Amino acid sequence: MISRDLTARVKGKLNKGKAIVLIGPRQIGKTTLVNTLLEGIPFLFLDGDDVVVVDTLANANTETLKSIIGSYKYVFIDEVQRIPNIGLKLKIIVDQIKDVQVIVSGSSAFDINHLTQEPLTGRKFEYHLYPISWNEFENNVGYIKAQQQLELRLLYGMYPDVINNFGNEYEVLKNLVSSYLYKDVLSLAGIRKSEVLEKILQALALQVGSEVSYNEIAQLVGVDKNTVSNYIDLLEKVFVIFRLNSFSKNLRNEIKANRKIYFYDNGVRNMLIGNFNVLEFRQDKGALWENFLVSERMKLLSYSDSLAKPYFWRTTTQQEIDYIETNADVVSAFEFKWSPTKKVKLVKSFETAYNPSFMVVNKDNFRQFLK
Repeated sequence: MISRDLTARVKGKLNKGKAIVLIGPRQIGKTTLVNTLLEGIPFLFLDGDDVVVVDTLANANTETLKSIIGSYKYVFIDEVQRIPNIGLKLKIIVDQIKDVQVIVSGSSAFDINHLTQEPLTGRKFEYHLYPISWNEFENNVGYIKAQQQLELRLLYGMYPDVINNFGNEYEVLKNLVSSYLYKDVLSLAGIRKSEVLEKILQALALQVGSEVSYNEIAQLVGVDKNTVSNYIDLLEKVFVIFRLNSFSKNLRNEIKANRKIYFYDNGVRNMLIGNFNVLEFRQDKGALWENFLVSERMKLLSYSDSLAKPYFWRTTTQQEIDYIETNADVVSAFEFKWSPTKKVKLVKSFETAYNPSFMVVNKDNFRQFLK
């Protein structure tokens, strides 16, 4: 079992009089994290995938909830987004059954926030859990083994089951993508046209590291722009992809409204395009490296509760910087190059306008960027 950086933060919030909400994709280790938190402590587990549990909780009043919980001091409800009116039930537990710590988890940020936002205002601690981070991986397997597996992780990603099934990564990923993307995501959104979702995902996978045009994807897939936008919103809310917006502030020719889209996991991305060739023979090595670094940086910012804001930067004259971070008035610029011998200079106009720090992140020094 790989220990998670989030465990200590969540543990510090137990028994503070608020619900703990844990959000992240399926098969990411949410249940394992909760089991670790409550190891040796009796707790009530309620499964949101169980029809009886859903029906019982959906219709429960205060007295029913007290009867269900009984003498337990800890309650864990998984896949909470499947339970109607769960926000009101959680409010009752927090307000009326004060000696009980309730922990809930789910795989859809949209549904959980929609169900719990208003009832749990001021009554919850919310955390996002992602695929295994490089820091967690290295802490688990050690520095040398982590370095030896860097290229493997660029190909097969960081899902716990993938890491724990060395030699069977392809089969594990295939099952994960087919079950999570093409069943769970479709059912969450009530989508019937799986082929549209698949084509949009493949288009996004092939455009990692490039600016994404919804109009171009719409033409490629054969749907309208609004459909593409809706699918991308959904995929972001269930933690398959995330957007990076363009940075613009001072310069007239800066691109102001574009976005790049990245995958939270390289393995999922590679499964979608059916390519697990080694880096040496890949045309998209730079895109894989960029997706890995940006997704790992997102985990780092989230787990450290950072206030830094991530962007990319480009001008109308095609000057660009792979990744920008702002924190208060401090601007940091990063370029991503797999090879340590690649020499890169910071764009002069950006340097003059923003006086940023600058780092070229390569396979020799990337740990500085991720730790």
